[in-house]
Amino acid sequence: MVSTFHYSLNDKKMNTFAQSIHYAISAAWISEDELVQVITDFLAMGHVDNIIAMFRQDHNYYQWAGRLVTDSRYAVRLGIAVLFEQLIILEPEAVALAVPSLAGQLSHAEAWVSGEAANLLGIIGTTEALASVQTLRNDPSRQVVEIVHDILGLPLDG
Repeated sequence: MVSTFHYSLNDKKMNTFAQSIHYAISAAWISEDELVQVITDFLAMGHVDNIIAMFRQDHNYYQWAGRLVTDSRYAVRLGIAVLFEQLIILEPEAVALAVPSLAGQLSHAEAWVSGEAANLLGIIGTTEALASVQTLRNDPSRQVVEIVHDILGLPLDG
């Protein structure tokens, strides 16, 4: 499924896209909620390269990572993982900006949201991110516990 995502980054084209979105927001043509919807829709369509360009253009988008993981569409959740796998390579110092919003989702009522947030924190891999993941070692959801143990390199008990 990962092969459906586009990895070719044409910097000129992507920067133009990101600048257009940035301009639309700064001119108050689009609300944050609308932009979050645009981002998740683009991820669902496999246009990760556009979203990478946006995040690289404006690091404030990292604060929305916690909102992005609440989208129930599998393609979006996969796209977010691909997004962060690429961003950790392209600008590793910036991805840590997503940690607070993702850590806030670790206590979400839906286990899949907690699991997705933990997965992204594992990709980020900073001390702060991994300390947040550690808090889920005894989560009521067996799937979340498996994700956490995998991220932390711990064996599962029983």
